[in-house]
Amino acid sequence: MPWRSACRRAALAAAVSALLLGAAAPPSATPQGIGDRLFPELGNPGFDVIAYDIAFTYHGNDKPLDAVTTLQAEATDRLDHFNLDFAGGAVRSVAVNGLPAEFTPAKEDLVVTPAVALPDEGHFTVTVHHTSDPRAADTGWVPTSDGLVMANQADAGHRVFPGNDHPSDKARFTFRVTAPKDLTVVANGLPDGRSTSGAQTTWTYRSPHPMATELAQVSIGRSAVPHRTGPHGLPVRDVVPAADRRRLEKWTARTPAHLAWLEKKIGPYPFETYGVLLADASTGFELETQTLSLFERNLFVRTDIPGWYLESVMVHELAHQWFGDSVSPRAWSDLWLNEAHATWYEALYAEEKGGTSFTARMRTAYEHSNAWRADGGPPAAPKVPQPGRKTSIFRPNVYDGGAVVLYALRQKIGAPAFERLQREWVAGHRDSTAGTTDFVALASQVSGQDLTQFLRAWLYEATTPPMPGHPDWKPVSKSA
Repeated sequence: MPWRSACRRAALAAAVSALLLGAAAPPSATPQGIGDRLFPELGNPGFDVIAYDIAFTYHGNDKPLDAVTTLQAEATDRLDHFNLDFAGGAVRSVAVNGLPAEFTPAKEDLVVTPAVALPDEGHFTVTVHHTSDPRAADTGWVPTSDGLVMANQADAGHRVFPGNDHPSDKARFTFRVTAPKDLTVVANGLPDGRSTSGAQTTWTYRSPHPMATELAQVSIGRSAVPHRTGPHGLPVRDVVPAADRRRLEKWTARTPAHLAWLEKKIGPYPFETYGVLLADASTGFELETQTLSLFERNLFVRTDIPGWYLESVMVHELAHQWFGDSVSPRAWSDLWLNEAHATWYEALYAEEKGGTSFTARMRTAYEHSNAWRADGGPPAAPKVPQPGRKTSIFRPNVYDGGAVVLYALRQKIGAPAFERLQREWVAGHRDSTAGTTDFVALASQVSGQDLTQFLRAWLYEATTPPMPGHPDWKPVSKSA
């Protein structure tokens, strides 16, 4: 037996050596993508990511984080090499199924050549040891007064960790973040343990629902985390600067009522927890990161903004948990499905709580819609991002301009059918992705009308069609 075991070990070593020698040489470093019209080099063909396990070690805002990203994936083609989206850090090593792999940067991609080619439909694991630099240009890390938060939309997730940085490839996430023990870490999903060793604490969070990379969130700082209960016992946790906890309580305490209001409109909240992250940072925007929406702290300490308006902004980001997070866009051109619906419920809330007229807002948006289409493209065919401004796809044509499309649809099919459509949309595509053609098909099914031509004009034409039921509404010229 000892001799035969030795022979087997020698034969196995020879076979592995032959496989390694026969593996394809590293290919020329070329970025790939799945051909998204707005971001053609985002995402990667040949595999789907099932889960991410990401470990960060934080050393301060002026230093890169040490990181290990592990992807569980499934091949959809035979792969002698594959790409990951990654920039904004240094790659130290890559392993595929435990074996060292060759890797080569290619613009904002990382080309990986495994030691052994991966078979079609096989599961595989990729482990990347890298850094994640919060000082890098256009990174998804946002510095705060005492740490970091994330804002990865639309294409900055791959400047934080390697992966498939496109909303069509959703996956489960686990974050393990090590930071000085006097800091607090919160991430998407629910906590799954915390351990302290010396001066460092490691925090673990898991998201049981799949998530797009652009929705990832990790907050590191001197934070307070008040807890409360939402509808049906939903755990609600907020993250606020510790020094401002009492000052901000009047706003964070309103989240359970916002959840209940939206559940009455569109059905059960789709995730395991929710809360707001009020960061002491300057972003110029608010962001619907999954289960933990990001807001600027200063928005809530100003005294010149009506309370109903702040709450309508909170409702906008909360509505995204259904529209954009649970139901994610299949392509970035489907962005209007996210923003139009969030704007719709923001405007409804403002009418109910602030006395503003929802119809007047839709009329004003209609009057400006031709100008918005000229500037940014039709709602479902937005213009490509401006050079150096990749977030420029977030123009009025997909916000109020998209809400005008929903208003025209409600005028066409009636309020009962429209409300049924909204509920069926979020229920039928929960934890998945969907596109404009899916929405048109469901609207036609729910209403019993073929809405293909009607919605095509509203979504894709260069000029805005006449508004059903409002012949007196007229778009104004761009010069006006």
